[in-house]
Amino acid sequence: MTDYSMSEKMIIVQYAIKKFENEDKVIEKLKTVLSEKDIQRSIDTLIGTQKVRRIGPEVIQNNESHAELPDLPENLKPVIDQL
Repeated sequence: MTDYSMSEKMIIVQYAIKKFENEDKVIEKLKTVLSEKDIQRSIDTLIGTQKVRRIGPEVIQNNESHAELPDLPENLKPVIDQL
């Protein structure tokens, strides 16, 4: 696994949420890139900062009305494409 900064991890998680929306699917897909602890920490932080919201028990989505999705850095594009 590559070492990513905390902000890179959160960007990866946000784009995975945009792609899948089902929390279990997001976690499953991201396990090849990040540790489960990092995934959960990022999701919790994004929810706490209102960048992501929980819709029901399994669905999470980016809160784009509150905060725009950050630009995807070039070095993270292959990671998102492989999910």
